[in-house]
Amino acid sequence: VLQMLRLTLSSLSRVSALPRIAATSFSTSQRLQNEQRQVKFVTTNGVHIGKANIGDSLLDVVVNNDLPLDGFGACEGTLACCTCHVVLSPEHFARVDKMNPACEDEMDLLDLAPALSDESRLGCQIKLDSADPILLEVTVPEVTRDARTLE
Repeated sequence: VLQMLRLTLSSLSRVSALPRIAATSFSTSQRLQNEQRQVKFVTTNGVHIGKANIGDSLLDVVVNNDLPLDGFGACEGTLACCTCHVVLSPEHFARVDKMNPACEDEMDLLDLAPALSDESRLGCQIKLDSADPILLEVTVPEVTRDARTLE
């Protein structure tokens, strides 16, 4: 009888664990879906959309999706140029500026960027966050200038 009771308890333990396993799998699947984003780069030559993960920079999105933005991120994110200059929406800029304000080096490079606006940032410094919408839109100014080639 004692052995039968142990087997029954063991079976109940396995059965009661099933819903938790299913819930965990669902939560993991839902979490992964929540960590994926798309970024729409609006340029004068058209619109380019790339897939992204939370933590990717806007430069990562361009590179990982092989988006045709000539010269974008020429210094590969080392804060040596301003070719990844983007203009964020006012809401996105305010959120990013609270979490990750521009450092002095980025501000210096932005001073050299043409078509500078109040919501300008360097794409290599903007990382996607879980607070970002599923489809994030940024504007890429028509003219870029590589600060490394200025004298």
